Amino acid sequence: MKSIRTLWPLALTACTLAHGQMTKPDVVARIEQSKETYNRIALDIWGYAEVGYQEVKSTKRLQDQLRAEGFEVRAGIVGEPTAFIASYGSGHPIIAMMGEFDALPGLSQEAGNPEHKSIGGRAGHGCGHNTIGTASAMAAAAVKAWMESTGQKGTLRYYGCPAEEGGSGKVYMVRAGLFNDVDAVLHWHPGDHNDADPQSNLANMSAKFRFNGTSGVASTPSVRSALKGIQVMDLAVNIMKDQMPYETVVQAVVTHGGEAPNVAPGFAESFYYSRNHDRRSMLKVFNMLADASKGAAIATGTKTNYEIIHGNFELLPNDTMARVLYANMVSVGGFSYTPEEKAFAEKLRETVLDTSRLPPLSITEKIKPYNPDPAPGTFSTDMGDVSWAAPTAGCNTAVIVPGTTVHSWQATAATGMSIGLKGMLLASKTLALSAVDLYTHPDILVKAHAEFEDRRGPDFKYRPLIGDRSPPLDYRN
Repeated sequence: MKSIRTLWPLALTACTLAHGQMTKPDVVARIEQSKETYNRIALDIWGYAEVGYQEVKSTKRLQDQLRAEGFEVRAGIVGEPTAFIASYGSGHPIIAMMGEFDALPGLSQEAGNPEHKSIGGRAGHGCGHNTIGTASAMAAAAVKAWMESTGQKGTLRYYGCPAEEGGSGKVYMVRAGLFNDVDAVLHWHPGDHNDADPQSNLANMSAKFRFNGTSGVASTPSVRSALKGIQVMDLAVNIMKDQMPYETVVQAVVTHGGEAPNVAPGFAESFYYSRNHDRRSMLKVFNMLADASKGAAIATGTKTNYEIIHGNFELLPNDTMARVLYANMVSVGGFSYTPEEKAFAEKLRETVLDTSRLPPLSITEKIKPYNPDPAPGTFSTDMGDVSWAAPTAGCNTAVIVPGTTVHSWQATAATGMSIGLKGMLLASKTLALSAVDLYTHPDILVKAHAEFEDRRGPDFKYRPLIGDRSPPLDYRN
């Protein structure tokens, strides 16, 4: 990453707009003109519903569109077949926009249906990544057109990122140094409201813990059930929760526990997540999980090992850049529902467990007031590692129905219809306008970089939580 002094010349060489060239309202108009094309792309990716590292159709759809828009595309990077970078221009400043496109297992749902109805298949876009990748691409195309019109110097990059959901796709990009020369990173995420606070979140690490024993008749004394190793580990982890750092979250599922109750499985596997607002505390928790697996193996006469699947840093906030996003989101404004969309939303909200605290649907029309110091979020993302490599800021828009949550079938129903597309459009305009501001006001980049270095600290050295492992291309199998 460049020092502050190397950024100062940018402030002295910023381009000014000549008469007749594209302005910010023209950028918004360009996005409006192209939205039908990008709406179709978002819905196509929704239909593909491809899980992490298997997003073959989704990545091709986005790559083809960005090539058609005049970007140079480099695909299959950092050992990830579905990852890519699309670039336009040269030199600094280098502004990056982030795209995602992986679906979540188990969330197949009919679009626009307020009742739970799977359409087959095992995955669905319950986190709206079909809109993330598409909105960022639409924004990038509009900013490229503006750069051509104005003669703006610099580089625009779109990062096509696979496997955000538990695969840490971006972490391998960070580890490879693909953000080392970037001046600013812009990203966004679906939610049930519109905001651009400089929020942090939870660092996150996961592993598959595997136990090996001896199979046979379950009641035979000489048999060593691998499932018992899983059970003892789970008991130990739950007992130790009061010893874990404050605000720790541990989640687990059994991914393989045997086939029949009267046959002791020789192999069993559980998949654990550990989360905390500070990655150092999170690592302590992860080490406790590893110790629990070893103790469980000793107690049950089995053998154990584990494979780290993913690891993400907590987000590093950047107030300077977040204020740019917020100002532009306010200038664009929220959006309202049609009568048909309201009817769908109200019916969908009847399926929420606690209907006593639902926000009004009209919150989609508003931008949440700016909060420079919000409480850390309860989510995790591989954007965290990116934010420690370059100044980074993001926003949220109401892609799902207010009062529902992402990672749900209700979210899948909304991300494949007009409600999701309206939130996507707001995000695209906000990103595009913010990129224009960063290109034309290099003093903002200087200030953002100074804040970045201050928050990161002078002694920071990046050490990825995934270590030196290769991308887990089969983690969803």
